[in-house]
Amino acid sequence: MRLTLVIASLGRGGAERTASVLANAWTERGFNVTIITVERDDVPAYPLHPAIVLRQLRMRDGMARHLLHGGGRNLRIVRALRHGIRDSEPDIVISFMDISNVLTLLAAHGLDIPVIVTEHVHPAYHRIGWHWQMLRRFLYHRADALVCVSRPVLDWFQTNLRITGYVIPNPVALTPSPEDLHQTRDQGGHLIVGMGRLIEQKGFDLLLESFSRVAARHSDWSLKVIGEGPLRSQLEALSQQFNLTGQVEFTGALSDPFPTLRAADLFVFSSRFEGFGNALCEAMACGVPAISFDCPSGPSEIIRHGIDGVLVPPEDVTALASAMDDLICDATKRETFARRAADVLNRFGVDGVLSMWDRVFGDKLTTLKPDTSRAK
Repeated sequence: MRLTLVIASLGRGGAERTASVLANAWTERGFNVTIITVERDDVPAYPLHPAIVLRQLRMRDGMARHLLHGGGRNLRIVRALRHGIRDSEPDIVISFMDISNVLTLLAAHGLDIPVIVTEHVHPAYHRIGWHWQMLRRFLYHRADALVCVSRPVLDWFQTNLRITGYVIPNPVALTPSPEDLHQTRDQGGHLIVGMGRLIEQKGFDLLLESFSRVAARHSDWSLKVIGEGPLRSQLEALSQQFNLTGQVEFTGALSDPFPTLRAADLFVFSSRFEGFGNALCEAMACGVPAISFDCPSGPSEIIRHGIDGVLVPPEDVTALASAMDDLICDATKRETFARRAADVLNRFGVDGVLSMWDRVFGDKLTTLKPDTSRAK
């Protein structure tokens, strides 16, 4: 099997990590994998198997989100993508994320190569502009398959674009050994962790407000926010406004966040909306009990409420603060949730996710055989 994956960038992000994990896993199975990225000076944030062919188009300024003003740039990207796809001679092309999907469908038109497009964020909340929305509505019917990371995302496309597809969750690639879990927790204090890009979608302002309501009563508890983004200075100012100096740390992006996650007593996922929730899965895979807004979509498919974590109503700061206070005060409940949290590795492990992809490939190709002659 020869696969070509198309994505804007391999920088930090949920779709980027998913593309990297899948590419590595397919390569390990003997598939011939090429990844095409668009962004200029793009450096992969996640390790790639040495046998993967990475073709970086390095287009100046990358994809233009405003279609009318950046039409010429996007046409150049389409031409470059078409050459890249044709040169890689794939059996199937897989594109990641909305605008990449549109450009890939344009680039692959007439090449007689199956194209699978994947959606990673709920489109009702993630606006891409009406020009792109119209192109997506027109072009997605050309795709040979649509893959969405959760049922609500697929439901939206079935309702609004009247197209069918598949639900395949993002894989959880973390495989900590049992002795790794909890071993680095600081017995002198307690740690809450949040993780994600510092943008409005991720709701760290809501997390800070919630923590501010319980922090004074639990002075031995602190909050670490892992991630970088354009709202960092505003969030740091908000932390000072809430008198959280000394109890909140912004670590920036970490190349390896897992030691910090394993040190955590509690993980809080505060997104206003999602597609799936990679950070939530990764924290739970480290054996950390979790609280999450039951936002659209993803967390309710990951957390089993009252079994391995807690779901609270979306953007309800009072409910989030109450849930945090409850688990801070109840070490037994935290430990019970922690023991069950790592089950996400069984529910969303790489092997199980690959089996779901096999079904999609099998539906689109008459045979499904690794191309061992080209594997390195």
